[in-house]
Amino acid sequence: MRLQTIKYQEYLKKIPLSGRHILAQQANDKVIVYQAYNHAIANFALENQHFGGNAYSYSRMSWIKPNFLWMMYRCGWAQKQNQERVLGIWINKIDFELILSQSVFSSFQENIYGNTQNWKQALSQNPVRLQWDPDHDIYGHKQERKAIQLGIKGSLLKQFGTEMIHEIVDLTDFVKEQAAHIKARRLNELLVPEEAIYIPASIEVQRQIGL
Repeated sequence: MRLQTIKYQEYLKKIPLSGRHILAQQANDKVIVYQAYNHAIANFALENQHFGGNAYSYSRMSWIKPNFLWMMYRCGWAQKQNQERVLGIWINKIDFELILSQSVFSSFQENIYGNTQNWKQALSQNPVRLQWDPDHDIYGHKQERKAIQLGIKGSLLKQFGTEMIHEIVDLTDFVKEQAAHIKARRLNELLVPEEAIYIPASIEVQRQIGL
C-alpha cells in the first residue's frame, strides 16, 4: 500500500492543537503504525513480511505508534542507535481495535480504574500497555496535543508480528529525505504522512483508553 503524504504546513492546519487524539493514516479498513529497528530486524521483516529471525525477540515488549511525528521524535529521524530503519506496518482496523481493547494504562488512572487494586488486576490480565505522551513537532518540541503509543507483549505480540500484518514498508529513505529538508530549513518541501483522527468503533474502548 502506498503512503499518502501531505505538505507539513498543510498537515498542521488539519490536526488538533490539544487533547488526546489517535492520529493515523487510514485507508478503508486499514491503518498504519510505525516502528524503528536496526538493520537486521528491518531486513528480515521486509523480506518475509513478518517479524522474526535471530535478531528479534518475542519475549520482550514491542511498542507501536500510529502517529508519524511521534515516531520521528522517538527515533530521532532514523538517527538513534538500533532505530536506523523506520518501518510502516499496515494492519486491519479490526486488529488495531483488538490491541486497543486489551490495553491498560502504564500508570494508575483513578477515573478509569477506580482504585489501584483494579488497575493492578487489569495489568496482570492484559498484554498491552497504553501511554498518552506529549506529541512533538518536527524539531522535537513538546506539544499540547497528546499522542498514543502501545506496548504489546506475549501471545498478542506474536499474533501481531506474524498474523495481523497486511504489509510492511520501508520508510527509511523517505524519513532521511524529510530530515534533510528540516536541516536545510526547506520547510516548504517537507512532507509527512497525511493523518486523520482515528476514533475506535467501540464506545467501551474509547472509555478504556481515556478518550
